[in-house]
Amino acid sequence: MRLSLSSGPHIRAKSDTRLTMLDVLIALLPTTAAGIYFFGTRAALLLAVSVASCVLFEALWCALGHRKSTVGDLSAAVTGLLLGLNLPSSAPWWLPVIGAAFAILVIKQLFGGLGANFLNPALAARAALLSSWPAHMTTFLLPQRTLFVNTAAVADAATAATPLTAKSSSYLDLFLGNIPGCIGEVCKAALILGLLYLLVRKVIGWQIPVVMVATVALLSWALGEDPLQAVLSGGLLLGAIFMATDYVTSPMLAVGECIYAFGCGVILVLIRKFGNYPEGCSYAILIMNIITPLIDKYCKRKVYGEVKKNA
Repeated sequence: MRLSLSSGPHIRAKSDTRLTMLDVLIALLPTTAAGIYFFGTRAALLLAVSVASCVLFEALWCALGHRKSTVGDLSAAVTGLLLGLNLPSSAPWWLPVIGAAFAILVIKQLFGGLGANFLNPALAARAALLSSWPAHMTTFLLPQRTLFVNTAAVADAATAATPLTAKSSSYLDLFLGNIPGCIGEVCKAALILGLLYLLVRKVIGWQIPVVMVATVALLSWALGEDPLQAVLSGGLLLGAIFMATDYVTSPMLAVGECIYAFGCGVILVLIRKFGNYPEGCSYAILIMNIITPLIDKYCKRKVYGEVKKNA
């Protein structure tokens, strides 16, 4: 009888990259549908262009490098959808194309592909687009449709530079999505549905979204802000649920995830309160992405049988 020897790990799971990414796409369906409902066909077009561009650049990279195609693992589709959801519905069609090229070619593939990137590709692309074309990235349109809303309040909110300055919006409007903003960030009800799906499917743990949101709420309250409005405004929930939880760029252990999420929340509040940008979710997560290897270094399990080195 032949024995097959191989290195660990030897535990196998039914889940793989494709199934995980498929779960993320399913979890994003409610907020995608809500974004298209509120902002119409223009939002649908931007999302389609963003997803198609990411998939195309992924396929092109593999073809030019004579590598096995990785389009089938759906990671490029997830990046494209997240990038599109982080755009305002007023964005020109070429903006997601440039963002997709930066996300897939520069952030993902040039660093070795999925699993080797040190930044979240969709967030890095959004940050690059915001720095390069701030006018396009901060022009928010009124929703074309609304749900149980006082239209006068929404009209007043639309005159603000960003959704975070829409102080006249009610909690209900903020929760349902009757406010200007990026396509995927406005409807918090849809985002929470996605969170519940990911938790039930055990795709993510509760630590990062809960700790990050709780940190923002508590610090906002300590600084004299309305904590509920701080949570329901801007891209906090979209970032905490779908981007801060990225497997590649977040810590591996639960204690590290809590430290990471706390850091995200602190940086976000500091940018909102004292920075030039009223919204800082993208930059907060990207900064903590960079610190993740350091967190993993000091938050690790003791290996069984490991001998402690003498100082």
